[in-house]
Amino acid sequence: MRELVGDLWDHLGAAPVCITTGGLVSPKGECAMPRGCARQARDRFPEVAGQLGALILARGNHVHELEHGLVSFPVENSPFELPGLSLIERSCSELRALVEAKGWPQVVVPRPGCGSGGLMWHEIRPILERYFDDRFLVISKE
Repeated sequence: MRELVGDLWDHLGAAPVCITTGGLVSPKGECAMPRGCARQARDRFPEVAGQLGALILARGNHVHELEHGLVSFPVENSPFELPGLSLIERSCSELRALVEAKGWPQVVVPRPGCGSGGLMWHEIRPILERYFDDRFLVISKE
């Protein structure tokens, strides 16, 4: 994996961009995307909340390819809980399988659970290193 500093959204269109998400779906069928890069994605592409909600209801809280070059990366089951290390690890495994299936030469991932989720990068980095090779760009603002 390669680490870089910058804006996640600067890579949209050049490579698939992951957004960290939760698994809570509203009665309207939309994924709750209340903060962080998930909220930014929802604000840019309002239909993504409904698309992801439908995928979660049909297939569960997993990595899903979305419209607009986005990929969901679950870090929590609900915005009312802290991100879970085991869920982040499963998402790493699923993302790697998707990257291999699609043949993507590159994918951009924010530091999962480290922004609004409150986890520390030193906790998360070793998990990502087990799954991510040089195709994975892990971006942070700092």
